[in-house]
Amino acid sequence: MKGRNFSKKIQRIKYIVTDYVLVSVAFFIFNIFRYYTLVKSFNTLCDYLWSENLVLEQLFIPVCLLCIYWLSGYYNKPFDKSRLSEFNITFWSVVASTVFIYLLLLINDSTGVKTRDYHMILVLFGLMFIFTYAGRLILTNITMMHLRQRRWIYTTLIIGNSETSREVYHRLKEAGSVWAYDVVGFIKIDGEHSVEDGLPSWQWADVERVCQEKKVDQIILAPERIRNAQIIFFLSRLFPLNKPVKIAPDTLSYITGNIHLNDILGIPFIDLTSPRMSQFQCNVKRSFDILVSAIALVALSPVMACISIAVKRGSSGPIIYKQQRMGRGRKPFYIYKFRTMKEDAEKDGPRLSSDNDDRITRVGYYLRKYRLDELPQFWNVIKGHMSLVGPRPEREFFISQIVKKAPYYGLIFQVRPGITSWGMVKYGYASSVEEMVKRAKYDLVYLNNMSISNDIKILIYTVRTVVKGVGK
Repeated sequence: MKGRNFSKKIQRIKYIVTDYVLVSVAFFIFNIFRYYTLVKSFNTLCDYLWSENLVLEQLFIPVCLLCIYWLSGYYNKPFDKSRLSEFNITFWSVVASTVFIYLLLLINDSTGVKTRDYHMILVLFGLMFIFTYAGRLILTNITMMHLRQRRWIYTTLIIGNSETSREVYHRLKEAGSVWAYDVVGFIKIDGEHSVEDGLPSWQWADVERVCQEKKVDQIILAPERIRNAQIIFFLSRLFPLNKPVKIAPDTLSYITGNIHLNDILGIPFIDLTSPRMSQFQCNVKRSFDILVSAIALVALSPVMACISIAVKRGSSGPIIYKQQRMGRGRKPFYIYKFRTMKEDAEKDGPRLSSDNDDRITRVGYYLRKYRLDELPQFWNVIKGHMSLVGPRPEREFFISQIVKKAPYYGLIFQVRPGITSWGMVKYGYASSVEEMVKRAKYDLVYLNNMSISNDIKILIYTVRTVVKGVGK
């Protein structure tokens, strides 16, 4: 994005600092009201405000409320805000904050008179909402002013160089949007009837270089003919660039079945690189992942120590086996597992395991049966490479084969891979590429139905699988 003060990080910090300052002020004013309404044990207001407990509350409560605000997803996308969504998120965040403060501090301050207690809660909510929303509204209006004055511009690259691509370009230029789009050029597609009118265009092989040199903020797919297989091919190449990839909703399919409008005043683009969950659910999912993984690593440390001894004594080689897998955005990472195979298991190249695989050690057989070899992956979750629930991470060697048979497989790179998945629960381990393709269908269904409740169901089924020992 071109212009001054355009950084998402800086904008996010502005919202966080503003929220912290104004929440602190609102809580301070509430404590003055609280003193005159409830407190009888202090001679003066000054004594009350400088008491040890209240000073600690004044420092502690705003930090806790910022955590609630973060959980709401408000800070995730500091530029993509509408006034309606801002009001809605702020309202429910303040409701949750009011309940939190009441249960933590005010429940013991009850006067015994219901109307007065309700009055206290309403005053607390009113102050928190007015101050929080006012600060956010001012910042958002300032941002909108910069956008209308074209001080901030979205640098955009269009995939395609046909009449269709040029039509999208002109629609962007003429759209009644608050965003200013600076289209740096077009990427030519093989087999497409290209149009040359003086605007820059590059070959498909140059897409990475162009994104880097032109500092592209977003990529728009506008090929002459829209085919699912072609879109998947584009996405598989564009995911690693870590840029939003969007498409105009001229066609609906299993790819664009869950529409997220990005600019209702302009062209309602569909973001193909964002998970199909609300920002609130994304934050809850990530918080849940970290909390459960941290508890699991501590609670299961004695079990993991025993497994380590068994693996070491069972066969020669390292206790922990690491292997490169492809994660979100098709970026490589190292997955950690307890070693279940002989040290030279893949001396002849990558190979999937099977039921009667002679490479599996005796200890490894039981580890795989009860899925205990997956325990070190809790560390992958904490590091941010994986989630508790998500598509099964695979190696690039097998991914290239899967994509040839099932192009839609490339969609799984929208999200973090998981320790467990719907495919693992319903299908289990795969011993061939064909079986991996069948399992991948479950991952696609998961992507279209991502939710916290479905994650919990999958975790429950996974625990049942582990207890029954039917993991292999």
